[in-house]
This record gives sequence, C-alpha cells and structure tokens, in this order.
Amino acid sequence: MNLRLLLVVVSCVLSVVTGLVVSRSGSGPKTASRQRPLIGLSMDTLKEERWQSDRDLFLKKADELGADVAVQSANSDDTRQIMDVTSLITQKVDALVIIPHNGEAMAKAVAMAHEAGIPVLSYDRLITGCDLDLYITFDNVKVGELQAKFLADRIPAGGKLRLVRIYGAKTDNNAKLFKQGQDNVLQPLIAAGKVEVLHEDWADDWKPENAKKIANAALTKIGHNFDAILASNDGTAGGAIQALTEEGLAGKVIVTGQDADLAACQRIVNGTQTMTIYKPIPQLANRAAEIAVQLAKRRPIVAKAETDNGKIAVPSVLLDIVAVTQDNMRDTVVKDGFRKEADVYQGK
Repeated sequence: MNLRLLLVVVSCVLSVVTGLVVSRSGSGPKTASRQRPLIGLSMDTLKEERWQSDRDLFLKKADELGADVAVQSANSDDTRQIMDVTSLITQKVDALVIIPHNGEAMAKAVAMAHEAGIPVLSYDRLITGCDLDLYITFDNVKVGELQAKFLADRIPAGGKLRLVRIYGAKTDNNAKLFKQGQDNVLQPLIAAGKVEVLHEDWADDWKPENAKKIANAALTKIGHNFDAILASNDGTAGGAIQALTEEGLAGKVIVTGQDADLAACQRIVNGTQTMTIYKPIPQLANRAAEIAVQLAKRRPIVAKAETDNGKIAVPSVLLDIVAVTQDNMRDTVVKDGFRKEADVYQGK
C-alpha cells in the first residue's frame, strides 16, 4: 500500500485561500467481519471537564455517521499513550485520532499507525516532527492574541498594566502557540513601557495546582502590586484565582482564561474571572468525527490551511473562536447550548 498522502491543490471559489484535498490510498485494515468503520481515539486525559465533553460529542457524532469508536485515555503519560495507540492498532482501527499529551513524543505513534496503513488525525494539539495526515484545531495563535488584546484594551490612560503570565504545559505545542499570539500583541506594548511583566512561568501539565504555585510565587515576589494575570486556560485561571482568594484579591485582579469551562463561566458571572476564550467544542468534535469517518473510508477531505509541524506542512482545518465576558455570556456559550443558563447563573 502506498502510504503517502495525495495532495491535490484546488482553487477555492471567491477566495485566495488554497485548498488541499487530502486522501490516503488503499482500503485500509478493516476486517471482513466488521460492517461499521472503527475509529481509534487516543486521548491525553479525561480528568478535565473539557476533554470529557470532547469525547462525548465525538462519540455521538461518529455513531450518527455509522462508525464505532474505541477510546483510550493516557492520564497525561507519554509511555501509556504509546501503549494505547499500540492497542488501537492491534484492534485494526480504520483511522486514528490522537489528542497528544506531548506532541513530539507522539510522532512515534504516527509512524506506527502508518506502518499499519492507518491514517492519523491530530485533534486540537499538533503532533510534531512526523508525516502527519491532518490536523484540526482552533486558531491557537489567535487565542493568545484575543487574550492579550483583552488586556491591552484595559491599560489605564497614561499608565501601564502590571502583569503576571501563566503559560500552559511546555509539552503541549498549543501552549507555545498561545504564547506566540500573546507576544504578538504584548511585545510592542512592553517595548513602549505600557505593559510590564512582573512574573511568568509554565504550568506543568496544565494543572491548576501548578498555576496556583506560580501565582503564589508572584505574590511572594511582588506582593499585591499587579493588575492582571494572563492565564492561558481556565484550569490555570482557577488555580491562580485560588491564590488570589487567599490574599483577598479575587475580583480585584483581571484574570484571563480559555475553554469556557463551566466553573470558569460561573467565576465570570460572579466576578472573580474576567474573561475566557470560547472555542465551540461541539463544532470541533463534530467536524473531527466527520473527518475521521472520511479518513476511515479513504474519502478525500478539503483542508484550506497548513500548519508547520517541523517536518511537513500539515493540511489543517482551523475553526473560529470568540472572547467571552459577563456581557456576552448569554449570547455565546448559553445561546449555543454549550452551557445551560441555570448552571452558569446558579444561585443568581
């Protein structure tokens, strides 16, 4: 079987964007006794609410499309995730979807899958340094830009914004893209003296307790003399807010986030978190399931973007995002059905 991607350049009507039609030749490893395609879903973790939602939506959509899904969760362990992928390959899945804990480490998983004739879709986090078939995500650089722009719009007239930055996990390529987007907005302001970064660090594995440690370290170092915490997601925002609460600062310091976790939405309406980035997870999970089924059936897929993963320009599907505050909570996450109003506004 020829395992190379067939990339056919097509012109998009009324657009200057180039589209890539992605397919993988051959019939794949589907067994004769199986009537429905089988998709393997290898997940980094199910400990966070966000990823439980992704899984449930993906499974529901795949079932509607006539496919079965075998799910494995690695609990943020690279060795276990490789073992999970090995297990899915042994089950002769027709397509593999990976949410990597460590994008670099999972290059081995892609190679293993390709040896078995199985195409791979990288879900939300990029797998680097390999001949990856397809990548679906939100525009992660734009996520960071929206977070930073939110803060830039709140620089006091004639003054400066004193900032603590909490990045995500160094092992997650997305964390680096969020930082890149933040830097795109902040670096000119830092150079102009309008923003001052007083403390910054990376939160291992995106854990809230690690973000709390970073916030505590900042409080020890600079006291209460800062205006905002640029937290890269809602979990790290929650950890930072715990530290602020202990110091009587919750609600007095701007705190950013991302993912529109229920707890974060509740914090926003209660005033302890200032904003989050809403990435419509139903759109991501549903589209990923559609693509996975197409890969499993070896049907062509149109991807209008590319992402450099250090080895190739990976055909990519990028979805839109929106910043959410108290002002537009009902018009975004509630209106879309992502969160129930009664849950978000609990007790109000």
